[in-house]
Amino acid sequence: MQIFTIKTDQPQAEIGLYDDDRQLAYMTWPAHRELAETIERQIDKLLDSQHQNRQAIKAIIVYQGPGSFTGLRIGISVANAMAYSLGIPIVASQHQDWIEKGIASLQAGNNDLQVVPFYGAEPHITPPTK
Repeated sequence: MQIFTIKTDQPQAEIGLYDDDRQLAYMTWPAHRELAETIERQIDKLLDSQHQNRQAIKAIIVYQGPGSFTGLRIGISVANAMAYSLGIPIVASQHQDWIEKGIASLQAGNNDLQVVPFYGAEPHITPPTK
């Protein structure tokens, strides 16, 4: 099964393509404040490198956090949109072995349907000033 992975909790974003637990391709790039502008392009680049398209993806694992508020929101939004549009399962995972845990979760038949970020603490949102 072709599994796509997304991790956007740090300035260095990561995406990968796996065939079950075998890594086919993995890419990192310095996304910083340009994650929203670069993530779709990098996904296409990674898939093109393997002569694949999005329809070949059969499941998604996304890093849930903790991490950057904006980075997690962007990466998880992209992962949720891909899973929904392709009609495939998505699972959230945390910690250093997030990919292995995510693969095990998918193999157990889990599907989170929609992933919500875990920030590790309440987000610090400044109230608007008038």
